[in-house]
Amino acid sequence: MAEKITNLKNKCVLYENSDDDAEEDTGEDCGLALDKLNLGPRKKLLVLGLGGLLCHRVYHRVKSNIPVYRRHDASYGSFLVYKRPHCEEFMKFCFDRFEVAVWSSARGCFRHRTNDCLGYLMHQDECTDSGFKTLENMKKTIFLKDFKQIRNSGVQHSASNTLFIDDKPYTALLNPPHTAIFPEEYNVDQVHDAASGPRGDLRMYLDGLADAVDVPSYVKEHPFGHNTDTL
Repeated sequence: MAEKITNLKNKCVLYENSDDDAEEDTGEDCGLALDKLNLGPRKKLLVLGLGGLLCHRVYHRVKSNIPVYRRHDASYGSFLVYKRPHCEEFMKFCFDRFEVAVWSSARGCFRHRTNDCLGYLMHQDECTDSGFKTLENMKKTIFLKDFKQIRNSGVQHSASNTLFIDDKPYTALLNPPHTAIFPEEYNVDQVHDAASGPRGDLRMYLDGLADAVDVPSYVKEHPFGHNTDTL
């Protein structure tokens, strides 16, 4: 995971025509093998949700939901995708301070459209089917995101150094306490949203987390978003 993220940390997020194949990383910089350098403590792992956190998607056949004041940034299948304001700089900040994985409950076609931009990306196949449907759409399955499914990433992650960020608290029900935060869901209508901007509350929260001793104690002592007292 670390090798792939090194290549991708300065790339855009959700670029519509990105390729699936990432450039191979040799692991060398100025003649020195990075894995032999003492670069300090291992970075914590961020597991970011996609829809509702980094972007908003709109079903293109429901014309009334498509904004007229901005153009979509990407598309896949029947959906138009709109990036959250400050999305690119927020992702660069995350790559600079953390190891990063992005976990979407969308189908695999979404992953193939965005994988080259987001680095290590998990999707619906790695989610756990809860056996329930959403109240809004009885055909839409409620998926859970279990940390145990983060495999083959090359990161020595555990409850002490992993933070899950998603707009839906139920997605983290299978994970240990105080390993997740749940910001309010981003909607395409929020054109002035600044949560992930330079002085935004989410970025400032993560800035503090990067220097914290461990994730659970920081999350417990610094509540953020909704329902953080139970997860």
